[in-house]
Amino acid sequence: MARLIALCALLLLAPTASAFKFMKNWKVPTIQGEIARKAAREKFGSKKLVVITGTSSGLGRKTAAALLRTGKYHVVGAVRDLDKMELVAEMDGFDMSSFTPMFCELNSFESVRSFVDDLKEFKAAKPVDRLICNAAVYQPSLPYAKWSVDGHEQQMQINFLSHFLMTSLLLDDLAQADDPRCIYVGSVTGNDNTVGGGGVYPIADLKELDGLKLGAKNPISMFDGYNFDGAKAYKDSKLCLMMTSNLLHDKYHKQTGIAFSSIYPGCIAESPLFREKREWFRKYFPIFMKYITGGFVGEEEAGMRLFQVAHDPRCSKSGVYWSWNGGPREGRADALETDGAILGGGGAGGGWDSIYENDQSDKVLNKETQSDLWKYSTIITSAEWPPANQPKSPCPTLKVIGAITAANNAKEDAKRMKPQPGMVGGMSHKVLSGSASFTDVVVGGTVGKAAKGMQGLLLGKLPDEAVGGSFQEEVRAEQQPRTPGRARRVLRRLAFWKRAKHAEEAAEADAAVAEAAVAAAEAAVMAEAAVMTEAAHAETADVNMQHDDHAVVIINGANGISGVNGAAHANDHAHAEVDTAAEIEARIHEALATGAAKTTNA
Repeated sequence: MARLIALCALLLLAPTASAFKFMKNWKVPTIQGEIARKAAREKFGSKKLVVITGTSSGLGRKTAAALLRTGKYHVVGAVRDLDKMELVAEMDGFDMSSFTPMFCELNSFESVRSFVDDLKEFKAAKPVDRLICNAAVYQPSLPYAKWSVDGHEQQMQINFLSHFLMTSLLLDDLAQADDPRCIYVGSVTGNDNTVGGGGVYPIADLKELDGLKLGAKNPISMFDGYNFDGAKAYKDSKLCLMMTSNLLHDKYHKQTGIAFSSIYPGCIAESPLFREKREWFRKYFPIFMKYITGGFVGEEEAGMRLFQVAHDPRCSKSGVYWSWNGGPREGRADALETDGAILGGGGAGGGWDSIYENDQSDKVLNKETQSDLWKYSTIITSAEWPPANQPKSPCPTLKVIGAITAANNAKEDAKRMKPQPGMVGGMSHKVLSGSASFTDVVVGGTVGKAAKGMQGLLLGKLPDEAVGGSFQEEVRAEQQPRTPGRARRVLRRLAFWKRAKHAEEAAEADAAVAEAAVAAAEAAVMAEAAVMTEAAHAETADVNMQHDDHAVVIINGANGISGVNGAAHANDHAHAEVDTAAEIEARIHEALATGAAKTTNA
């Protein structure tokens, strides 16, 4: 009776399973565990552990500096150039007792796994409190893709796939922290419900993910399966990050307590992100963003915004796309007087309290596309995710009753799986396909080709930074840079004569084969004729011999009996036999004539 009263009281105090979430990390203490936790406390004290990718420049650099200034965080910077990171840390005055750079090349899944292994060895029993997926590259100017070590288009692997894999490897570790947060740096360009995302070509659009479903590996450069577009690949990667953040929230927030969010800190027009753009663009783009659109924000302010999402208690909310300054281009007339600090989604100014939960586009919120993105990205990266379960009551009674119910359910399912009309379980399938429209092909081959030619003349030569750095060779010849006009014409002529030579050689080979076939046919006919002639001669000789024998017999009979009449009859029979031999010879000549005709036709 006492147990029943206690159970009822527990149910009244905890009407939902989420009330038991605080028990998720309860474990039986061990000596080894206590030693490891003591070592972690001695190394980190009470500081939270933050992992940021791309801390050697731009947004990641300023965010790391802001976190270190508080004295409340130990920052691990995942970078590909440790020498550069050491120099930056010295220039910016990083507290090296609270900052640890580690090598991580996001162009390689193996490097991401090695980084996580090194991180776990370094931090021991200390859980990761913040994972900030910030690093990105932007390659909008190239007419062809650059490839990662794993054979994927670099923007998609560095910006999205490698962060996807890193999140899977650190998810269980994040779940051990008290206030864990996983932050993806998105972009207005991946959110097409705004002017910046939906009004500037090309627009982020994953379509049916045909390229990803086929592996998105060299020579397949785009997740949508169409030909390469550098600017669109960057925008698609940001769309993927924002969709993944939402799906992680749906799957794991209640189960783990991790707050998953994405942010747009504003257009950092002077960031090294634009290092692969042409020089004139890097010069004038910040001016345009600052005084015309109002979307400009400096690196320092953008770094403070990302720091806020990692630090501010208000930002522990999950499933949010954070932005700053809550109105579209308000006060643009005063932009010159305020040096570009105007109100507007993503624009500079506004301060700490201008943060708000921004709306997300239909594409970002599309559950079907999210599911496919998750499924095929998991396959490509070989990521391993824990089962997505809702919080469950740890009540022993539930476990016992649940086990019994599960056993009974398995028996019932076995009965329902017996073959009979209407049993179609496990037989469903899905046909996937994708194709370019007729309009795309026609326009791309006419107006598009002319526009690209004019674009090349107006924009000028690409910087060396943009051209180099691919880990694999391009496969598709049509995506290679075009040869200058005169040289291209010469190459076309050479290709024409090469094709003509190949055609001539093929014709000669066909003629030789035909001649050999004729000779073989003639030989076969002559052999057949010889056999038939020999048989005819043998048959004629046999007839003549029989004729002589008949004649002798008949003559002898005629002499003994009636004479002249018997001889005449025998003579007629002999002539008939000779006529038969003549017919055989005629058939032989006919066969020879037919064989000659066949040889001529061959």
